[in-house]
Amino acid sequence: MDPLGDIFKRALKSRIFKNREKLLPDYVPEALPHREEEIRRIAAVLAPSLRGEKPSNLFIYGLTGTGKTAAVRYVLSRLEASAKEHGQRVKAIYVNARYRDTPYRVLADIGEGMGVSVPFTGLSTGEIFGRIVRRAADSSTLYIVVLDEVDFLVKRRGDDVLYKLTRINSELKSSRVSLVGITNSVDFIESLDPRVKSSLGEVELVFPPYNAEQLRDILSARAAEAFQPNALEDEVIPLCSALAAREHGDARRALDLLRVAGEMAEREGGERVRREHVMRAREEIERDRVVEVIRTLPLHGKLVLLAVISTTAGGRSHSTTGEVYEKYKSLTRRLSLETVTLRRVSGILAELDMLGVISGRVISKGRYGKTRVLELSADLAALLRALSEDIALGELVEEVKREALGKRGGM
Repeated sequence: MDPLGDIFKRALKSRIFKNREKLLPDYVPEALPHREEEIRRIAAVLAPSLRGEKPSNLFIYGLTGTGKTAAVRYVLSRLEASAKEHGQRVKAIYVNARYRDTPYRVLADIGEGMGVSVPFTGLSTGEIFGRIVRRAADSSTLYIVVLDEVDFLVKRRGDDVLYKLTRINSELKSSRVSLVGITNSVDFIESLDPRVKSSLGEVELVFPPYNAEQLRDILSARAAEAFQPNALEDEVIPLCSALAAREHGDARRALDLLRVAGEMAEREGGERVRREHVMRAREEIERDRVVEVIRTLPLHGKLVLLAVISTTAGGRSHSTTGEVYEKYKSLTRRLSLETVTLRRVSGILAELDMLGVISGRVISKGRYGKTRVLELSADLAALLRALSEDIALGELVEEVKREALGKRGGM
C-alpha cells in the first residue's frame, strides 16, 4: 500500500477538474457575462490614452465579488495590446492595497512596475516617489496605475500617497499618470481630503451586485472550462448561485463555493460534485473567511466586535449602537486602554457590516422614533475562535464565551 502514491496519482489525472485555475479569483476570462456595459464605460474613459492623451482618473465602487477588478484588468489587457499595435506607449500597473498596505510598499510596487529598483526597506517614501517621478519623466509613457482595495491603505495610513499621485503630473512633461481606484466601500471617497477627492473621483462608476440568474451564467461559463464533462450534478451550480446571491451577489463567493466543493469531491475520490459537497464547502469557507477578516482588524475593532457578541449573547437577536458602545468602554477599561469616540465606533461597526461579520438595520420604535440595531451575521463559534487568537483578548473572550454558553445552552 502506498497512500501518498494513490493521492499523487489521483491528482495527476483528476476525474473532477480539467483546469482548477479557471475558478481562482485572479483569473480573467475571455468574456465577463453581465458586465458588458461597465466594461464599455471603463474602456471609454481610458481610450484617450490611445491618442497619447491622459485619461480622466476613474473611481470604481461595488461590493466584493461584483467583477470590478476583473473588468478593469480585462479592459487594460486589451488597451495595452491596442496601444502596442498603434505605436503608443501605454503601461498598466496593478497594486492591491489590501496586501501592500503601507505607503512604502504601494510606491515600491508602482516604481517596480515602471522599472525602478526599490529595496524592500531602507528608503523614505519621499525618495521612492522622487525615483518614480524621475523614471516617468524619462520614459515618454502613459501609465495607468490601478489601486485596488485602496480603502485599506487610506484607513490605516492616511491619504498622503493618494495626494502625491494625484499631483504627479504637475512634475512631468512628456509622460502622464492616470489613476484607477477600486473600493468595496461606497462611502470611502467622502472620507478623503477634498483636494484628493476632487482629483481622484473625476469619473465614478458603480458596479451593482449580481442576482442568482446572472451568477448561474457566470458559474456555467467557468465550470465548462474548469471541470471534466459531467463532473457536476445538476443542482450544484444553481445551489452555489443561490447561496452567493443571498450574500450581496458575490461572484467570488460563488466561485469559491464551486471550487472548494470540487476539491472536497476530488479528495474523496469521487467522480461527481454533489449538493452535500457544496454545503460542506460553505461551512469551511465561512470559517476561513471569519478568521482572515478578524486577524486583519486592529485591537479596537476586535473589542467592538467582542462588545457586539457580548450584547447579543443569550437569546437576544440584536443590540443597539449605544449598548455596544457602553460594553466597548467597559472592555477598554478592563485592558487599561484609551477609549475611542462613539463616532469612531460607529465607523468600525459600518466596516464590520461591510465585511459581512455583522449586519445593521434601522427599525421603527413608533413614537420614540427609529434606531439602528446590530446582529451577528457570521457563526458565533467561529468569531470567538478567531478572537481568541489575540493573546491580549484571551481572558475577555473566555468570559464572553462562558456567558454565551450559559445562555445558549452550549456551542
